[in-house]
Amino acid sequence: MPGDTTTHQQTFPAIGQIAADMRRVGERYELRGVDGWLQGRTMYGGASSFLAYAAARRAMPDLPPLRGAQIGFIAPIGTDLDITVSVLRQGKSVSQIQTDIHFEGALAHRGLWLFGSARPSNGSVAPGRCEGFLPYEDMDEVGSPEGLHFVRNLDIRRAEPEGGVPPGTLRRWVRIRDRAGLDPIGELVLIGDALPPGSIRMMERQGPISSINWSLTVLGDAPTTREGWWLLETSSNHMADGFSSETLRMWNADGVEVMRGLQSVAIFG
Repeated sequence: MPGDTTTHQQTFPAIGQIAADMRRVGERYELRGVDGWLQGRTMYGGASSFLAYAAARRAMPDLPPLRGAQIGFIAPIGTDLDITVSVLRQGKSVSQIQTDIHFEGALAHRGLWLFGSARPSNGSVAPGRCEGFLPYEDMDEVGSPEGLHFVRNLDIRRAEPEGGVPPGTLRRWVRIRDRAGLDPIGELVLIGDALPPGSIRMMERQGPISSINWSLTVLGDAPTTREGWWLLETSSNHMADGFSSETLRMWNADGVEVMRGLQSVAIFG
């Protein structure tokens, strides 16, 4: 991710504050003038997904922890958006919630959110650990590419170990500069889609890329890390015919996995 490494000043409202300021108008939540989170002509997918998650939390504050989500990036989203929240099913321990984001009157983003209360365990499997990673304290900063305005809200450092990572894989340390107003799970949703797909490293010529969907699973209900740093990785499982299947992984600063996802990506050019 080459670019200017001198831009550090936070010039936009914290996204936690943006979410707190969303207005309820009838059956929808309104957000107007959401600035600082665009990537080209659309909002960064982690930001739009976080705002949908925040709307669900606002509509139903007693929901249990988020366990997973399926997100469709249907159309570009600009700075003015409307969010609706609906209950698909609410059981004793599991609630399935749908969020829809409309931009300029058209459906642009749909989230299916799975919230689940903890119950007595019948066996256990510990989360995986990242082997051979390099601590964020030892890594150099990475600059912000042109056109990806949302990256100015992040601190990004290199994270690839000696010997590199497999082909079609990208790994970075990432931290949100202003974490005010973010709950731990909301922070993961916001940052989980921050890297370009790993397939960007296998492209034979430069061209646009676009995320189509994102399926994520949260590992645990109380993720923690040090100083806000998370280790992110995107890796192409298969790239052909203008599409890539990507695995997305996230670890905390100690190398404990906290989120895993799958994503379909369209590759142009």
